[in-house]
Parts: sequence; C-alpha cells; structure tokens
Amino acid sequence: MGGITLNISNSKVIDMYKTMLKIRKFEEVAVNASAEGRIPGFIHLYIGEEAVATGVCANLNDNDYITSTHRGHGHIVAKGGNLKFMMAELFGKATGYCKGRGGSMHIADATKGILGANGIVGAGHDLALGAGLSAQYRGTDQVCICFFGDASTNQGTFHEALNMASVWKLPIVFVCENNGYGISTSQKRHQAIKDVADRGAAYNVPGVVVDGNDVFAVYEAADEAIKRAREGKGPTIVECKTYRQRGHFEGDPCTYKPKEEQEEWVKKDPIPRFEKYILENGVLSEEGIKEVQADIDNQIKEAVEFADNSPQPELKVALEDVYSDIKEEVR
Repeated sequence: MGGITLNISNSKVIDMYKTMLKIRKFEEVAVNASAEGRIPGFIHLYIGEEAVATGVCANLNDNDYITSTHRGHGHIVAKGGNLKFMMAELFGKATGYCKGRGGSMHIADATKGILGANGIVGAGHDLALGAGLSAQYRGTDQVCICFFGDASTNQGTFHEALNMASVWKLPIVFVCENNGYGISTSQKRHQAIKDVADRGAAYNVPGVVVDGNDVFAVYEAADEAIKRAREGKGPTIVECKTYRQRGHFEGDPCTYKPKEEQEEWVKKDPIPRFEKYILENGVLSEEGIKEVQADIDNQIKEAVEFADNSPQPELKVALEDVYSDIKEEVR
C-alpha cells in the first residue's frame, strides 16, 4: 500500500480499520435484509469503496461537514453516524434518523456535520457550497467534504459550485468517487476525459488522482487538501479511482460489467489490502483482527435488533416535518 511512511499512529490505523469493517458489515447485512423484503425502497451499497470515506473522514473534526449521495451509507458511518439509527431508517422505523420516512438515500445528522445523503444526482455540490460559505462567513476553521460520483460532474451543479468555490476560496474539498460507471454507463461512454480531476483546471482548482482502494493514499491526499482549505486557499478536487462490487442498486443484474473487470477489481478489495498491511507491520495480530471483527459483528447485530424491535411510524405523523402547512382535511 501507498502511504506507509506517513506518520500515523497504530491507534489511528486501527480506528480506520474498524471504520472500514463497520461499513462493509453494515452493507452486507443490508444486502440480505433487502433481499428478504425487510427494507422498503431502493438501496445503493458502498461495498468496495470503503477506503474513500474512511481515508477522508479520518482527517475531519466533529464539527466539519460532509455532503453525501444516494450511495451514502459509507460516508455516514465514517463521519460517526449511529449504526442503530441508520439501520432503523433503512427498515422504515420511527426510531430512524429521519423517523423512518427518509430511507436509505436521505439519512442526515446535523449534530455530526452530516448534511444528508441525497437522492438527486449532483445536489450535494451546491449544498457543500452553502456549508463552505457559512464556515467562511462565520470565521471558523471548518471544512466541508463534498462526496460525489464521476457521472454527477456532467451536471451543471458541479460546474456552478466549483466556479463559485474557487472565486470565493471556500473551504471545500470535492471528493470524486470514480467507480467507473454512471448507473450502467461506463465513464468511457459519458465523458471524453479519463480523470475527472482535470475539470478543475477550468476553474483554477487543483486536482489530484489517487488509488481509491488504498486507504493511506486517500488519507494523505485528503489531509493535504483539507489543510489547504483550512488555511483559506480554497477548494481541491481529490479523485479516488475505485469500484462498486455490487450493482448500481440492489437488484441490478450488472450485465453491463465485464466479468474479467469485476474479478480484477475484487483482487484490489481495499479491506484485505489493509489487513495485509496491518499484519505485516505488526499493528494487529491475526487474533487481534478477529477480535475487532467480532466486536463489529456485535455492533451490527445490535443495530439490526434495534431496528427489528422499533415501531413503525404512526399514520398521524405523515404531515409532520414538512414545509407545507395543510389546514384542510386531506381527502
């Protein structure tokens, strides 16, 4: 792995390993629950991309912000989201983050700077712009991480946000999770460039491309970009080349992905790579890794039990927490 010369304590490495495992095991449970019909609606899983959210968020403070996407579980876990509240939200339960009414694509926790996953492609760009402007206006050292996919950079919101963030030198780091596909369309077919980071040149925004399956490479690139943002030097694009091992959504047959391509990327799975580093550098023993895995398994089990035992939302709350003030009886 890259980055092994970085000055990162063993405790930090272990924390990052725990985060990656939480994401993976959370998503694996979600796979089964979705197949069993226990999760209503669509879910878009983060399996294979764990190193990106983990490496980036390991550099953040509690009061820093993130904006997310429809594939947001990993971001929320990495920023410190509560597994029980997340699982309950996926299950549509009243104890979920959004009282069971937001579902997988709309989990948020403002107390942790999680400004929300988002079902609208490219919507996070402008939300990040607002968060960055807020931090600058208030004179804090907060930064906002804007997670987004390669295909969303074809949206006008990306270019609008990048332009204004550059003009105003806002403390934003634009993190592109380039998993090679926009739904079922290969990047080669929807963009005439290889690296999304190149798009920053038009707005005088520096861009860097890293191996998104190497948590240390992501950590190092994010560290530099975040420091730059905190110093008032403006935004950076950090493009992480990665791969989603599942379909665009659960139920997607993935017939558009060549078998050889999938097999090659599975060999680059970020978690086994990280475990290899941990063992070879004496961060943890094999027994230590098993203990961490068992602990995470228990946390996920407790989250599922919490969701299973939580109540369904009552019909009478359907019109609460909405913008419209409906005076007349709904017929």
